[in-house]
Amino acid sequence: MTATAILADLVAFPTVSDRPNLALLDYAADHLHRAGARLHHLPAPCGTKANLVASFGPDGPGGVLLSGHVDVVPVDGQNWASDPFTLRDSGDRLYGRGTCDMKGFVACVLAAAPDLAQSRQPLHVTLTHDEEVGCLGARAMMPRLAGLNIAPEIVIVGEPTGMEIVDGHKGCCEYSVTFSGLEGHGSTPDLGANAVAAAARYAACLLDLAEALKSRAPAASPFDPPWTTINIGRLSGGSTHNVIPARAELDWEMRPVRDGDAAFVHEALRAFTETTLMPMLRAAPGAAIATTTIGEVAGLTPQADNPARDLVARLTGRNATHTVPFGTEAGLFQQAGAAVVLCGPGHIAQAHKADEYVSTDQLAQCSQMLARLAQTLR
Repeated sequence: MTATAILADLVAFPTVSDRPNLALLDYAADHLHRAGARLHHLPAPCGTKANLVASFGPDGPGGVLLSGHVDVVPVDGQNWASDPFTLRDSGDRLYGRGTCDMKGFVACVLAAAPDLAQSRQPLHVTLTHDEEVGCLGARAMMPRLAGLNIAPEIVIVGEPTGMEIVDGHKGCCEYSVTFSGLEGHGSTPDLGANAVAAAARYAACLLDLAEALKSRAPAASPFDPPWTTINIGRLSGGSTHNVIPARAELDWEMRPVRDGDAAFVHEALRAFTETTLMPMLRAAPGAAIATTTIGEVAGLTPQADNPARDLVARLTGRNATHTVPFGTEAGLFQQAGAAVVLCGPGHIAQAHKADEYVSTDQLAQCSQMLARLAQTLR
C-alpha cells in the first residue's frame, strides 16, 4: 500500500488522547508483522491504550529507532470544511486530523516496512500513546526498552519539521491546579472563600513570572523565543453571578530552556500560595490548593557530536539544523543515551487546527528518506 492509502486508514481511527488506540495499533501491527517484524505490545494501565514496539534486523543494542505517536488533539469547537476523520485529498494536500501531527510520518514508515525489514542492523519502530498530554506513553515505554534489549544509537522522531533537521527543543512541563474554597451568597463575600478569585490571582502570578523569565534568558539561547515561557491554557470555575464559587481549576504549562528556571517558578508559586492565596481561603474549613503534574518532559539539547543529525543529513541532503519551541518525546531518548533528531513531513503551523493537512510533496520526501535509510542499513 502507498503512504497516502495507509494515511487514509490511520486518519479514520479517531485516536484523540482521551480515546482508545488499540484498533489503530492492531492495524499497524498487521502491516509490520507481514513485513517480518518482531512485535511487542506494551499495554497502558487503563487497558484501552498501548505502545507498540516493532523490531527488524538482528537482536541487540545499537542501530536506529523510528519514533512516532498515534494520538491526536481534539476537534471539538473547530470549524472543519470536511469530516476531520475522513482523509480529504485535494491533489497536493491531504486534509484530516493527525495528517501532519503525526500520522503522516507513521504512514510513511508502515509503507516502507518491507524495505526496512531488510536491515542488517537493529532497526526499531515505536508507536506511542498520549504524547499530546504529557508524553505519557513514551515515559512508560522507556524503562521497558532495556528489558527488550533495545538500546538504539540513533533515534529519528518524525514530528512535523517540514523535513528539516531539528536537533533541539525546549522541555515541556504541564500542570493542573485545583482550588477548593467555600460556597456562599455573593452579597456576603467575606463569609465564603472564593476559589475563582484565588485562581485568578494565581494566574496573575504566572503572568508576572512569565515576564520575569524573559530576563533570565541565556545569552546564547538557540530557541525562539530565547527564554522559558509560561502559558495559561484553561481557567474555569463557578456557576452564576451571585454565588461564591467553591471550586476552580487552572491548567498551565512551562517550557524551560535552562536549568533552574523550573525551580525558580515553583518556589515563587509556593511562596505566593502560602502568603497570599491560602489566607484568602481561610473561611473554608477544607480549603486547599492542589497541583497535579500532568507531565514533565525533558527538552532536546543540541549536541556538537550528533550521529543522528549526520545520518539524516546524508539521507535528506540537508546540512542546516534548527531548533523549535514545541516539545516532543525526543528528550526522553536523549536522556537514555541515544543521538536524536526530529525530521518528519508537514509543518507545525498546520498542526492542532481545523483543516490540518500534510502536502503530498512532504510525504514523498519522507518516503525517499526512509528508502535511503533502508539502503544504508542493508
